[in-house]
Amino acid sequence: MSVARQVVVEADGGSRGNPGPAGYGAVVIDPATGEPLAEAAEYIGVATNNVAEYRGLIAGLTAAKALFPDAGEALRVHVRMDSKLVVEQMSGRWKIKHPDMKPLAARAAAILPPSSVTYEWIPRAQNKHADRLANEAMDAGRDGRQWEASASTAALDAPSARTPGTPSPVQGPAGDQAAGAARARAALAAARGAAAPAADALFSLAEEPVEAPLPEETAESGGEPTDAHPAPQQSAGTPQTGWGAAPDLGAPATLVLLRHGETALTPEKRFSGSGGTDPELSAVGRGQAERAAGHFAALGTVQEIVSSPLRRCRETAAAVAARLGLDVRIDESLRETDFGAWEGLTFGEVRERYGDDLTAWLASPDTAPTGGGESFAEVAERVAAARDRLVARYAGRTVLLVTHVTPIKTFVRLALGAPPEALFRMELSAASISTVAYYADGNASVRLLNDTSHLR
Repeated sequence: MSVARQVVVEADGGSRGNPGPAGYGAVVIDPATGEPLAEAAEYIGVATNNVAEYRGLIAGLTAAKALFPDAGEALRVHVRMDSKLVVEQMSGRWKIKHPDMKPLAARAAAILPPSSVTYEWIPRAQNKHADRLANEAMDAGRDGRQWEASASTAALDAPSARTPGTPSPVQGPAGDQAAGAARARAALAAARGAAAPAADALFSLAEEPVEAPLPEETAESGGEPTDAHPAPQQSAGTPQTGWGAAPDLGAPATLVLLRHGETALTPEKRFSGSGGTDPELSAVGRGQAERAAGHFAALGTVQEIVSSPLRRCRETAAAVAARLGLDVRIDESLRETDFGAWEGLTFGEVRERYGDDLTAWLASPDTAPTGGGESFAEVAERVAAARDRLVARYAGRTVLLVTHVTPIKTFVRLALGAPPEALFRMELSAASISTVAYYADGNASVRLLNDTSHLR
């Protein structure tokens, strides 16, 4: 008869942005002494909090199994996590509705016999060790490297005594901890490098994007955002307007709005719409397009590319498409405003030549520029129509729209329900990125505005 082996697994995961740069941490603990037997952490690229937490659980269970490979069903693992979602779903008390979570839960459940694993929710303050590991992994990813066990100081932040609820001490010898930890690291490395089944597509963010979780998938321990991995764009557990009693809405259509790179007119701040000379990208603009392409290639989240018909956008879109191996579809509705007689002029030159017309244009979205250009009201009408078509066509997918200042500001303004004058209160740099997600119930979520971090 096999000697019973009991260990505690503490796991955590986080995303700085939800979705955003993400990582997980897990530690296997001897319940008799409180000593860590094995640690695991990894930066996993862009993902949601929920995905990172499940990845932490999978890593912890894998490490526990590797410590005692011959224990079989005699191994007992008590999992402690501060994710109410994961604990309740893996315990079978909550239904797993989100399609991205189902394969992760199935993978975790297959590591050990279900009868061998128990789950307990704990407050974040009692999960410091795993939380610290997850943050170390995210910090490493931010610096362009992977987490290394030899550099970890997470154990220094671990509680000196485990709280009640841990299993009874291990019966029989705990085994060679150093050798066991080595086996755990080898098993985790093998798991990361193994040929992936269908569910593993979620672990390769360059192949399949992971969308933002639904409201019922993010509510954890009272809905408080995590202080260890803050989300500057959207805090985990904080629902969007209109989500309170929403059913399962499915993954949103996510429109990633990329402004084209610079042209010769951009640094001079000249009106450059759809009725002018249709300039090409400058050398600076081509460099910006290449950096944007590298950024999207690293994220691996874009599934489709749609561009304005104007040359500067087509050139920017082509740079991204070449890196991602995607085709570019042209949508006439994404073109810039026609600025009429103002094309090619600076704001000061327009004020000098067409002062009254400029004043009227600034005062009313229904006023067109001099010479038969487009009013902002007309632009908003065609952008709204394009939005509706795109959201319907790309439901549940992430599409990159390469377009211009006015269309991007209009997408954002409409998503926020802001008045037309809000167009004059947004900064939008060349080759900047903004993001809006659209849900099946009609709600929109502005996730990003004028991000230029990829250009630095």
